[in-house]
Amino acid sequence: MVDDEWNMRNLLRIYLSKEGFGTKEATTGHEALAMWREHQFDLILLDVMMPDMDGWQVCKLIRETDSTIPVLMLTARSETKDKVQGLGMGADDYLTKPFEPEELLARIYSLLRRSTGGLQAKQPERVVIEFPGLKIYPESREVHIQDTNVEFTLKEFDLLSTLAQSRQRAFNREELVDRLWGNDYGGETRVIDSHIKNIREKLHNAGLPYNPIQTVWGLGYKFQIPGDV
Repeated sequence: MVDDEWNMRNLLRIYLSKEGFGTKEATTGHEALAMWREHQFDLILLDVMMPDMDGWQVCKLIRETDSTIPVLMLTARSETKDKVQGLGMGADDYLTKPFEPEELLARIYSLLRRSTGGLQAKQPERVVIEFPGLKIYPESREVHIQDTNVEFTLKEFDLLSTLAQSRQRAFNREELVDRLWGNDYGGETRVIDSHIKNIREKLHNAGLPYNPIQTVWGLGYKFQIPGDV
């Protein structure tokens, strides 16, 4: 957990230790990066506002080499643009201070289930969702574009996989949020838009010659490939 305020770190430590979690603490962005390189963490709780390097920068640097570790950003800022910025840097979720312990733990458990479920569910025969130039492997949580493995964050993969498995079905944002975070999620549904933007950019940059995620105006999104009617 990364926060420059001792009171917040102490509060987090109390919450997490009661649930049986072991924790390590960093007080600055640089310290957090050094610890992340040295240890094998299951999840990162990352404050946004810190004196030397803000949480957005830390998250961006982590995502340059690690797309799988869950990152939950803690922020005192409630503005949508600030939350969108964090998600754009690769965060999986955000929680606005002050928050209830139950909500924090619910978000943590949701992210951990997503990050470990694929490893636990691996089968000898790989299941693949396949489209022209695009292969999605749900068990191993891999995305291959033009036969090249492309890294997606936990939530990006879950969102892409959910849409792809229900090809041409239009999902509204509320339903997608429920599927990815659960019914107890208290955040804004526009979080979906940020993840969709990141997914589209990665698909395009990896050379996929079409955009499979279509906007359904006034509703949400659907997965559609050329030739679908």
